[in-house]
Amino acid sequence: MTQLLPAGLVASAVVSASSANLGPGFDSIGLALRLADEIVLETTDSGLVVEVEGEGADQVPLGPDHLVVRAIERGLQAAGVRVPGMVVRCRNAIPHSRGLGSSAAAVVSGLAAVNGLVAQTDSSLLSQTQLIQLSSEFEGHPDNAAAAVLGGAVVSWTDRAGARADYSAVSLALHPDIRLFCAIPEVQSSTAETRVLLPAQVSHEDARFNVSRAALLVVALTKRPDLLLAATEDVLHQPQRAPAMPASAEYLGLLRRLDVSAALSGAGPSLIALTTESELPAEALEYGAANGFKVMRMTPGEGVRWSPSVTIAG
Repeated sequence: MTQLLPAGLVASAVVSASSANLGPGFDSIGLALRLADEIVLETTDSGLVVEVEGEGADQVPLGPDHLVVRAIERGLQAAGVRVPGMVVRCRNAIPHSRGLGSSAAAVVSGLAAVNGLVAQTDSSLLSQTQLIQLSSEFEGHPDNAAAAVLGGAVVSWTDRAGARADYSAVSLALHPDIRLFCAIPEVQSSTAETRVLLPAQVSHEDARFNVSRAALLVVALTKRPDLLLAATEDVLHQPQRAPAMPASAEYLGLLRRLDVSAALSGAGPSLIALTTESELPAEALEYGAANGFKVMRMTPGEGVRWSPSVTIAG
């Protein structure tokens, strides 16, 4: 039987941005970034109120179609509870439609806020495994979602049994010498629109190339950052997406010519650079400033947090 939660419960959640793929790790390797969205969820006697400030405030629906609300509803269902009404307040710092995992963060924040409510009752919390599964179901792949749940760098994978997809992920110990920079343009890009640019089939040669680079990427991220330039090479999705984001493609080419290990962040148009240097080359910074990119130094993001403070079971 579904438990009805009382009005007057309040929970909050903080979720990191994320960068997926990192070059060859298509739909499988992700990295949380220390740029976070926050939501506050309050149960009420009836109705739904959605308030949004910050990034995307004038672009998202303020009703049941809001992605955070949909995630909350899914989380409530999974936890076996329901609410008579709710107020959802979102404070967004993650840019929308830039390849920084804003959709995954929205979903994970909604699910985590449910845990914040459930922690005040005698019902069971959603585990890390459930959070990864449920959030990845929204995304259709687990790289951004797993990074948002676990924090840091992750490797994720999908098992399919008939129509069902099971999503899993493990954390990587990111090498302490790696420095992160993001170049975020003013223009937006839709993952759905750029994904259709990818071919349905690839050559054996290209598949072999990316498999080798994805394997090397795990080594470079954890033990050998000197291998990052080779490890972030990709032939399966970045060249194909280049025509849809010419400024990002040109910037990516410039960074790599300057021996900076750079890649599209997710589906773009943002870029992520992984380097052992404390600064990007002056030529790269000048190009970014001249072409509408905001270049930001980043650090790895934490895993999802919510209040009340509890420890998730694996």
